[in-house]
Amino acid sequence: MIATQLKNIQHRIHLAEIAHHRAANSVNLLAVSKTKPASAIASAYQAGQRHFGENYVQEALVKQQSLSAFDITWHFIGPIQSNKTKLLATKFDWVHSVDDLKIAQRLSAQRPAALPPLNICIQVNISNEANKSGIKLEDLPHLISMISLLPNILLRGVMVIPKPSTDFSAQCKPYQKLVAAVNTLNNPLLSEFSFGMSDDLDAAIAEGSTWVRIGSALFGSRH
Repeated sequence: MIATQLKNIQHRIHLAEIAHHRAANSVNLLAVSKTKPASAIASAYQAGQRHFGENYVQEALVKQQSLSAFDITWHFIGPIQSNKTKLLATKFDWVHSVDDLKIAQRLSAQRPAALPPLNICIQVNISNEANKSGIKLEDLPHLISMISLLPNILLRGVMVIPKPSTDFSAQCKPYQKLVAAVNTLNNPLLSEFSFGMSDDLDAAIAEGSTWVRIGSALFGSRH
């Protein structure tokens, strides 16, 4: 079932790339495996998936240990607690949810020298929702300038989780707003856009996403 769902999602991404004049293979699939067992990740891996996103550090560490034989690229996409930054810095390849300079400084200081720089994205609260993490869009330039100076981490782009909508045009608007703001900065470091999930994948690809984060459409509903 997971292998079939993976093919369906990959096909959907391919069709969206064509429909919205995106280059082939310019959109990466990040399989969101939070709350799912290691066996589900193994099934997706065996079907060709290599990038997996987790929201909870302790849960991810258990999975990483049991799947250590697999060449998985691990992404952290959940809220960051300061007492978990060392684990993030040592056990993950990407962190999509950085929204604080102190967190970035801790990740920089705690990233082992033997590992390549930690790829990070800055999370923006694009819909200004009180219950979501992320900085205000107007604060993005300053945080970029500060994080860009830190060693051992590599700023790659931005991440957002907009307010849900079922209307295609409404889904596109927050992404348009974000991409326009980033483009005005003309910063070559900001080449990655982490946005789009199962319900708004097409809108996200239309507006420039390079990482779509898909969970339920791949692994089924969460319990």
